[in-house]
Amino acid sequence: MLIIAGLGNPGAKYAGNRHNIGFMAVDAIHRKHAFSPWSKKFKAEIAEGEIAGEKVLLLKPQTFMNLSGEAVGEAMRFYKLSPADIVAVYDELDLPAGKARIKTGGGHGGHNGIKSLDAHCGQDYRRLRLGIGHPGDKERVTGHVLGDFAKADSVWLDPLLDEIAIAVDMLVRGEESQFMNRLALSTGGKAEAGPKAEKKPAGQSHVHQARNHAQPKTLPATGPMADMLKKMFGDKG
Repeated sequence: MLIIAGLGNPGAKYAGNRHNIGFMAVDAIHRKHAFSPWSKKFKAEIAEGEIAGEKVLLLKPQTFMNLSGEAVGEAMRFYKLSPADIVAVYDELDLPAGKARIKTGGGHGGHNGIKSLDAHCGQDYRRLRLGIGHPGDKERVTGHVLGDFAKADSVWLDPLLDEIAIAVDMLVRGEESQFMNRLALSTGGKAEAGPKAEKKPAGQSHVHQARNHAQPKTLPATGPMADMLKKMFGDKG
């Protein structure tokens, strides 16, 4: 079983906030796939379903961001899961808007929701960070994070959320590189380059080409050169 926990703050007041992009991503997954209706348990809203043959629990903590770990930790213990069975989806100030990154473990980066998850669940869970951009001034961070997405943000936000919902089966199967490529392409980015072809030593390809295409030279059958060669090597017909 896998828990996909979107982080955010409950209530209509916060629904459109940049800080709630985790909730938005989980809602998109819920709309796209066959999940049960939302219900309340573990201090959270939860929905059960199946993706790529795996049981999945969507979870939105209702404790407010700073206490998100209480809800996720309670669900983890109830189902006897480990941190490896959790994917947390949340906003990232230090990524440009529309960019995404995924990793297992690491620091909290000052994110209070992740601080709480680390305290209640341990650190070895997967973290899907969704970039909301930085306002450029530390004094404006709180207003930026707790402010609503602008209408112009829909250009990248809607395709990103849609692609998370469409490609979530890759995330469930652990195909993280493919999943990240899909997200990058959905917002107009470039997919990660595949493995590069092995380089040949300098000049090798040209040497081989010359050898393959060089035509054998025909020795003269008659004349002074022919006579000289016969004297040197004999006439072997």
